[in-house]
Amino acid sequence: MADPISRLSFPAILQRFFVEYLRQHRAVSPSTVAAYRDTFRLLLAFAEQTVGKVPTSLTLDDLDAELILGFLDHLERERGNSVRSRNARLAAIRSFLKYAAHQDLTALATIERSLSIPQKRCDKPVLGFLSRPEMEAIIVAPDTRSWAGQRDHAMFTLLYNTGARVSEIIDLRVGDIVLDVSPVAHLQGKGRKRRSTPLWKTSAAVIRPWLRQLASAGAADFVFPSKSGRRLSRSAVTLRLALAVKHATHAHPQLAGRAISPHTIRHTTAMHLLQAGVDITVIALWLGHESPSTTHIYLEADLAMKEEALSRLLPITTSAARYRPPDQLMAFLQGL
Repeated sequence: MADPISRLSFPAILQRFFVEYLRQHRAVSPSTVAAYRDTFRLLLAFAEQTVGKVPTSLTLDDLDAELILGFLDHLERERGNSVRSRNARLAAIRSFLKYAAHQDLTALATIERSLSIPQKRCDKPVLGFLSRPEMEAIIVAPDTRSWAGQRDHAMFTLLYNTGARVSEIIDLRVGDIVLDVSPVAHLQGKGRKRRSTPLWKTSAAVIRPWLRQLASAGAADFVFPSKSGRRLSRSAVTLRLALAVKHATHAHPQLAGRAISPHTIRHTTAMHLLQAGVDITVIALWLGHESPSTTHIYLEADLAMKEEALSRLLPITTSAARYRPPDQLMAFLQGL
């Protein structure tokens, strides 16, 4: 008779967590898998030095609260990680422990104590977004006399309309855009979750001729392909946006020196929707957030701006190692 699931070894549970849970059940992105993989590579190396066991000999009981707290302290003090990075590593560990709690019932007490480790408080970075005139200047910046300029104009238009992540835009297929009757874009977000975002009439007017041009040229299936017809890379989108920002700086000098990425456009969409009076829960659906609580960063940023504006009206008197063959479990993580 096979061993009961409660007796699975730590290496077996960790491998199932990556192969079955993250990749199959959760269908997370490759970047998320890579981030979790790196977390456990660091954790297992730290555990080996601390506990004195190679990774394949570790048990869930070894991953107690004391070890994890020591690891988190090691990240900050010795590796120089920020509090945000430390919290991200802890989130990955917590995700695994919650999964492991259903796989090895004998380690529940240890897992519960480890799960009680809180996130560390840290200052949130200032949310960057663009004003309406700045966003409009960037959208119209590409030279539409060229093929690449027409593509970029349509791409920035759709990024702003949908608030899409750059991964969602570069993966967008021609069949995902519907322009008849009620124009809409079907996006595939995190965890392979799909959402439909309505297109404004002005956006549809830009996208429609671009799709016709793709069809007449017999181009690839991607809405925004590279010149070779392949999927556009993240770096290419960032580069094209940088060129548009540089051009827009002539009309808006304040853009010079600012860090503007495709994700800045996503923040801009959310802030403009909020300032237009759209409910926060609708914005969460618009952006594809799993929980409206994630969208509250925009509400907080909007309130912060209003407080800053109010403060300007106050009276002046008011204050303001050496190489060695890898362990089998570490080799598994390396191969992910």
